[in-house]
Amino acid sequence: MRELYPLIEPYQEGKLQVSELHTIHFEESGNPQGKPIVLLHGGPGGGCPPFYRQYFNPKKWRLVMFDQRGCGQSTPHAELRENTTWDLVNDIEKIRENLGIEKWFVFGGSWGSTLSLAYSQTHPERCTGLILRGIFMLRQKELRWFYQEGASYIFPDAWEAYLKPIPTDERDDMLTAYYQRLTNPDPEVRLTVARAWSVWEASTSKLFPDTALMQNFGESEFAEAFARIECHYFINKGFLKSDDQLLANVDRIRHIPAVIVQGRYDVVCPMISAWELHRAWQEAEFIVVSDAGHSMSEPGIRSALIEATDRFGE
Repeated sequence: MRELYPLIEPYQEGKLQVSELHTIHFEESGNPQGKPIVLLHGGPGGGCPPFYRQYFNPKKWRLVMFDQRGCGQSTPHAELRENTTWDLVNDIEKIRENLGIEKWFVFGGSWGSTLSLAYSQTHPERCTGLILRGIFMLRQKELRWFYQEGASYIFPDAWEAYLKPIPTDERDDMLTAYYQRLTNPDPEVRLTVARAWSVWEASTSKLFPDTALMQNFGESEFAEAFARIECHYFINKGFLKSDDQLLANVDRIRHIPAVIVQGRYDVVCPMISAWELHRAWQEAEFIVVSDAGHSMSEPGIRSALIEATDRFGE
């Protein structure tokens, strides 16, 4: 099992105004002369905690991380306006150009894998490789599984807490019921459902439930951005042109070196999505971690990701 690299500090941090409304916080760490790689965090709305830097050999990689619109240290906080998949794809390009990087690797897990696919399929000429984890292609069957019926059968105890803020007569469409409350002008209403939404995801993210993760996801500032932005994207079907857009456009990236890492017991992003991507894109290396769920911090997934960054870093 590979362990994390020691925690390092960024050698550069900055703000980039990407629209009249939004300003993005970004950082660079590792080796300024190393191979450029951009990390696309999950959620949407999750932000970049410092430990993400520890998945990359700091002597080999020039790591770029940024908080996507509305979350982390980007502003305005929890903002839904001008916040779509394609706004984020454009932001990635603006960051690349601002840093003077011609091409780079792309690393993303969960929603970060969705955004990695959207970005690389839009700008394949800018991608030297892809490292994807916990595949999520934002299809309706994936959303129904986690937010309506499916994961509820495996975590019925945590599901009760997710149902609790929603009246019984609205539970046939949980996404809509949550969206109405997450966009309510009353901050108390928003915060109550934001915590329930976020803790539901934290409760199901690991093979062995992690109470510290649940507590972190329930923190008010994190929960509001995470829940509001996720639900905003999901109610709008990811702003994709079709349900299978990311799967249908694999031909655009087939030539790019790639590895897909998937936990077999991932309940948040079930393995069927990774399997279908693998079947459509057999040129990409496919790694199934037999004793893991969704989280990138689970030992087997952590190890597979670090092995991948090491190989590509050479």
